[in-house]
Amino acid sequence: MRITIVGAGAMGSMFGGLLAECGNAVTLIDINDAHIGAIRSDGLRLVTDNGDRRVKTLKICRPEDAREPPELLVIFTKTLHTGAALQGVKHLIGPDVHVLSLQNGLGNVEKISEFASAERILIGVTTWPADMVAPGHVHSHGKGVVRLMAADGNARPIVSMVSETLSAAGLQCSADATVWAAIWEKVAFNAALNTICAVTGCTVDQLGSTPEGSRLAEQVVVEVLSVAQRLGIDVNPAKCKVNVAGAIAQHKGHKPSMLQDVQAGRRTEIEAINGAAVATAGSLNMTLPATEALLSLVRLVEARAVACHPSPASGTDQDALPSSV
Repeated sequence: MRITIVGAGAMGSMFGGLLAECGNAVTLIDINDAHIGAIRSDGLRLVTDNGDRRVKTLKICRPEDAREPPELLVIFTKTLHTGAALQGVKHLIGPDVHVLSLQNGLGNVEKISEFASAERILIGVTTWPADMVAPGHVHSHGKGVVRLMAADGNARPIVSMVSETLSAAGLQCSADATVWAAIWEKVAFNAALNTICAVTGCTVDQLGSTPEGSRLAEQVVVEVLSVAQRLGIDVNPAKCKVNVAGAIAQHKGHKPSMLQDVQAGRRTEIEAINGAAVATAGSLNMTLPATEALLSLVRLVEARAVACHPSPASGTDQDALPSSV
């Protein structure tokens, strides 16, 4: 396939490298000049459980320099940058281009709908890990999966085509009509762990230092997923609580992306996570007291952090264009 990935942070670069390795024509779009220069000069250094190699068949450019419309446009920016990023590449989004979001949070489909018709939008979730080590150098260790569907819920041939393409690259993708449940469960997971860590400065495992940390995380999960249940989405709160407890027990020293953003003076994805859950709850006349309190606290911490870093550097997995755990 002809694939363009908008947002070549760790995740976008890792996906792009794997897709290019198996013969797809992949273009990365980013605004990080050091990253662009490194890949153009030496290819992408991609380190996975399958080895350390350089992928030299990748193209990479800034949005204004991209020319060829792809068959598939994959969005890997942070949710707060989705609209501006799509505006920067709208000249690529012709009537035959499908757009896939594998981003965190809620609200991405609504933003993409301003640039592409509903039948051309795909939505998905992924559990693959990735870290940007240096410009042009990405690590991904461990396993993951991708689950995707047409955003409108209809069965479309493009879903199978994209799923097969990603799986052929080793990304273990499946078409799954329950993706919205997975998205809400990931939102609940992030609303619990990301926000508490961002406010307290704790690593994930440190939330287990007192009973109150774990109880607060569990309360947020229950609140957020109650909204999904009111919408008729078949989420599994018990499973999500187990996943949160497992992360607290096992993720020793892990700093979630929201904590990393606060420490670096970057804007967070709070509005697409807690913010979106609270807004949806309000439209349903529901209240989420713990989730809303954490939303207010993260907004305050973020404002202070950004004020102290007037020129923050980009660096998170999905922070590549300004215009996850």
